[in-house]
Amino acid sequence: MDIAGKRVLVTGGAGFIGSHLVDALAETNDVRVLDDLSTGRRGNLPSTATLIRGDLCDPRALDEAMDGVDVVFHEAANASVTRSVDDPVGSHRVNTAGTLGLFERAREEDARVVVASSTAIYGDPTTIPVTEAEPTTPVSPYGVEKLTGDHYARLYHDLYGLETVALRYFNVYGPRQAGGEYSGVITTFLEQACAGQDITVEGDGSQVRDFVHVEDVVQANLLAATTDRVGEAYNVGTGRSVSILDLAELIRDLSGSRSDIVHVGARAGDVQASRADITKARDHLSFEPTVSLREGLGGLVRRPAV
Repeated sequence: MDIAGKRVLVTGGAGFIGSHLVDALAETNDVRVLDDLSTGRRGNLPSTATLIRGDLCDPRALDEAMDGVDVVFHEAANASVTRSVDDPVGSHRVNTAGTLGLFERAREEDARVVVASSTAIYGDPTTIPVTEAEPTTPVSPYGVEKLTGDHYARLYHDLYGLETVALRYFNVYGPRQAGGEYSGVITTFLEQACAGQDITVEGDGSQVRDFVHVEDVVQANLLAATTDRVGEAYNVGTGRSVSILDLAELIRDLSGSRSDIVHVGARAGDVQASRADITKARDHLSFEPTVSLREGLGGLVRRPAV
């Protein structure tokens, strides 16, 4: 997992996952960040990281960011299923066209690319836990976009010899996860519980998710940056799952809140069940998640996520 002395680019590096990656890399590498700050925050970055404020789809900004880099961690994305349903064309521009443009520049630089894929590529899985061999039948534009990037990662390795790794994130949570309209369910529940508001569960709450802490996601990225097993995709989760209703109850208990749990309409493009089989990541990357859900949530209760 040792990566040092490299010129590294983190796209979306001022955002949630990206900024944690920058923190892990900045002391021993020359780190650049490409971020338009639409959702990311400059304050998330250490002073040693170079911020290039720009759009991933702007060739000039991408050229500046990619010049001479050794490794790219591609985190920039529209990360919202809901937003992709509302605006599939705009979401496609960033998640598909932007990713393809990055792969092309990486090919020119001969830079390794670790690309953030997603459990959304599987859609409603036919088996639980989900292996990397699961059929890919996404049920949202976001899932289609992430699947396309996942395929491009494999194709650019097979066709052009580019060193690529796709990491299929399950439900990532942790400090700096933004609140607001399109926030993750953990952030939403925490905000509601701490404010004494109703905790709003979409649908009946029986949906099952595998929540993985951002510290473990950073670990997976660093392992992917040094592995010899390139041109492949790996699930990044915990191998454990919890229902959304149980999650709401756990957050209420940990925060000491008296909020009521209420049910609202189900979300368009949502899936019923998701839990990662991380055997391949364990065997090929030596990946092992270390943060339990209770521990991770406890840290967020003590330290707000925003």
